[in-house]
Amino acid sequence: MARTIKPPLLMDQFSAHLDRGWDLISRGDAQGAEQSARRALELDAQSPEAYNLLGFACTLHGEFEEAVEHYRQAVALDDSYLEALLNAAEVYLHPLGDFEEAVALCDQALEYAENDEETLDALLLKFDALLGMNELDEARALCAQLPSGPFENPLHQFLIGRALQEIGEPKRAAELLEEAVRAQPQNPEAFHYLGMAREELGDPRQATEAFLKVRALDLELPAPPWAYTQETFRRQVVALVEGLPDRLRAYVHPKELYIGDVPGVELIVDGVDPRAALCLTPLGPERTDTRLFVYQRNVERLAGSLDQVESVLLEAITHEVEELYLSPDSPLFSKDPKFPRGH
Repeated sequence: MARTIKPPLLMDQFSAHLDRGWDLISRGDAQGAEQSARRALELDAQSPEAYNLLGFACTLHGEFEEAVEHYRQAVALDDSYLEALLNAAEVYLHPLGDFEEAVALCDQALEYAENDEETLDALLLKFDALLGMNELDEARALCAQLPSGPFENPLHQFLIGRALQEIGEPKRAAELLEEAVRAQPQNPEAFHYLGMAREELGDPRQATEAFLKVRALDLELPAPPWAYTQETFRRQVVALVEGLPDRLRAYVHPKELYIGDVPGVELIVDGVDPRAALCLTPLGPERTDTRLFVYQRNVERLAGSLDQVESVLLEAITHEVEELYLSPDSPLFSKDPKFPRGH
């Protein structure tokens, strides 16, 4: 597409708005970044760069459907615009969960990748989408194409280590993840996957140390701009618990509901995942009464947006009750014949 050449003054103003927008993104100011993107579009309504910035601001806001529209507009203006293609693929991957669309965008990005780093970025996103589609054989085959390093970008050490952990190669994963946490000691995701790899390798103490680091780093991160206040979040959880189906409601009571940010240190040392959405604890070995601990920051991370919070909570509560009481493998299964076990 032919682009109109702007006078130098307008070009300077346009670039200043884009630069300021990305600076505001780095500071978590989604609203300010959106304003900068829209001012840039006032100067050039056909700018793929401005639409890409606008999409990123919407992503930060939690407005994901709108974000992919802006990314797609950027790609419509420049079909080889790799950054917008990958940004859109990432949103389709999570939280939208449209894995087929994510794969299609990654394949399009691979056609235009000009160097190893761009190719690697597209392959790693495609790997995650294939996992989401449960295409494990394809994901393993793709993983075999990934380079083994060394990597100029330390983030790639983490991402490939994470991919290896996902396909069940904890030894190779741990080697890369050890390097990743040394290069990026503030990356909680790298510590989380390192903890999982160490756990699978039979090193619970080192795993616990990694998981405690995850907890500390997660607490340093700001809450998403769309997050509920804790009181509003509590009311939503209470309403959800009161409306549970009978088979679940028998084991969860709103009077024994407690809200926190993340699991406590003592729970992590006892084996609870620092990224757990909730924890259901029996009040006695023969009783069906439980305490429900819900971890708001972890629920928000899993949800990605306000409209997904309830579904994340319901899925997590259902899973915990089924594992604790309704599974024949649980020691609490069939303890009390009054309850509909295993149905």
